[in-house]
This record gives sequence, structure tokens and C-alpha cells, in this order.
Amino acid sequence: MTKSRRRKNFLLGLGMSCLLAMQGLTVHAGNLDDLRGGVAALIDPEATEVSEQTDITMDFDKTLQTADSGLVMANVKSALNVRSEAGEDSDKVGKLYKDCGGIILERKDGWTKLQSGNIIGWASDEYLLFGEEAEALANDVGKMTATINTEALRVRQEPGTDAEVLGNLPRGDIVEVISENDDGWVCIDFDGEDGWVSGDYVTLDFRIDTGETMDEIKAREEAEREAKRHVNYGEYTTDADTTLLLAALIYCEAGGESYEGQLAVGAVVMNRVRSSAYPDSIHGVIYASGQFTPAMNGKVNRVYESGNIKESCIKAAQEAISGVSNVGDLTHFRRNNGRSGLVIGHHVFY
Repeated sequence: MTKSRRRKNFLLGLGMSCLLAMQGLTVHAGNLDDLRGGVAALIDPEATEVSEQTDITMDFDKTLQTADSGLVMANVKSALNVRSEAGEDSDKVGKLYKDCGGIILERKDGWTKLQSGNIIGWASDEYLLFGEEAEALANDVGKMTATINTEALRVRQEPGTDAEVLGNLPRGDIVEVISENDDGWVCIDFDGEDGWVSGDYVTLDFRIDTGETMDEIKAREEAEREAKRHVNYGEYTTDADTTLLLAALIYCEAGGESYEGQLAVGAVVMNRVRSSAYPDSIHGVIYASGQFTPAMNGKVNRVYESGNIKESCIKAAQEAISGVSNVGDLTHFRRNNGRSGLVIGHHVFY
């Protein structure tokens, strides 16, 4: 694999859920030659434009270089206000939630100007992490994804063109990455199982959650209120419709797992609904920025609309909604990569 193909984009965009082990993967600090897209503009105080999506180039197999990397992470239990100016009395322009990150634009008087997604504003340093602490949290809560950049990409059981074909992925699909070998093959999560694709036909991104502008929050809350007003969707009531949506997510994330693994995924969603750190509805949690890859790439919608959902996934959704949890109050899971936590099947919950 060429050097350029081994470069990864550190996107302070969507992210969190199952993730590749990222020990030692970090932003290259202070080297503008290693920065792409809008990041040079963000860090350069003379820049007149700021890109809509922050993009930092990273080496997949390098260790952290922590000196003033430009990365900042929220250090809150629920949400942090981002303001138009450096002061508590200035207007709110958005919110950073637990585990969200951004790029530092400026620092002064205990405040940091940052960009996170579409937010550009000031946040108090009291509620932010910088340097090694920010990078450690980013590595812990981010995830590596692969975006398919060819019309139809074969997924194989083992790395190599002679291996059995498990299925195909269309252009634009986004899947989670488990690992990458020295021959340029990428191991992905393919419907809950390990699958291999050629690295020549995917773009690898490391993603972290970003915050929401006040306009985005308003639009999301209005959409949720509108959904609640529709008490019947043809054959299904709202409750049944919501149950099927959760079942579709469970099917996408754990359709190949045991029933205990399916229930655990449903329980994580419900734990987030009950937590002040996440949206307070199943729909809001599933479709929150970057939370679940199958929701991000449209797979949840396709499965839901098809109605082709395993009975066990529907039962797991029903039990999770009723309050049953086999993972306590845990709110995260990822493919089991040795991380400490509660291991159920191919996932570790934490």
C-alpha cells in the first residue's frame, strides 16, 4: 500500500459506538504540512474562511504527539454551552455534549474558541480537555470507519482475492473498521461478522462526535415533537413503530449475535435515553450525530422499511423498552478488541 493510502483523515465529525482499538493513534501536532482541507484555515489566524468539516491527516500506526495538537474535547457529564464571545453573558451559539470534540481556533483568559461540526464559538476551559487528556479521550470514544468508493465492493471471508465472497457493499456505504493488515486489506464489521475488503477501494476516517448549533438543536427538537404528534403510522401505533426502529438498529448492530447480545445493544440505547448526556427519545438517540454507523449510512432505514427483521431482534427491542437490561447502566459498546468491559459475543460493553 502506498504511503498516501496509509494516511487517515481524523474527522472531527460523526462518531462513537463500536470502534477499532486505537492505542497510540493521534493527531500530528503543529505540522501544517500534515493538515488537509479546512484545518489549515482553522489554525491560521489570517484565514478568512472556515471549512464546514474539520479534517486532520493522521498516520494510522504512529504514536501520539501531544504538544499542542489543536484538539479539544468536552469534559462534561451532559452538555457544555458554546458562546458567541468569551464570557458567560454572551449568546449561546451551540452545545457540546459528552465525548464531543473540536479544533482549537484561539485561547484567551480561560476561554477557548473552537470549531466542532458547524459550531464556531467560545467555551470555558473549565469544561474542556487539551493535549494528552484530549487525545486519550478521543482515542477512547472515536471510531474508525471505511467509506466505499467504488460501485460494488466484494467483502471476503479472509484477506485476499481468492477468499470466499461474503457479500457486496455499494458505493457510499460506511462500515466500521476492525483492523488493517500490512498487505492493504481492511477488516470490517460486516453484519456483525468479520469481513475483509481491499484498502484500494475505501477511504478510512477516524471520527469523533461534534456538537450542535442552536439552529440544529431547534430543528432536531421540532422533528422529535412532530414525530410524537403522529400517533399512528398506518398499521403501527407510535409505540410499535418505535419498537421496530429499535429492532432494526439491533438487527444492524447485532443481528448475528446471540439473543443476549441483541438485548444488550437494545439496553445500551435505552440507557442513553434515560441518561441526561443523550437525547431523551429512542429516535433521538439512534439518529444523534454519529452515534451508530448503521443509522449514519442509511442501513437502519433500509432494514426498517423492508420489515425484514429477525423476531429475536424485535423481542430484544420490546424487552429493552420495557426496562430489561443485561448490561446494567452501560452506555457504550464496540467490537471486542481487548478493551476492559462486559464481553457478550463479539462486543464489549462499557
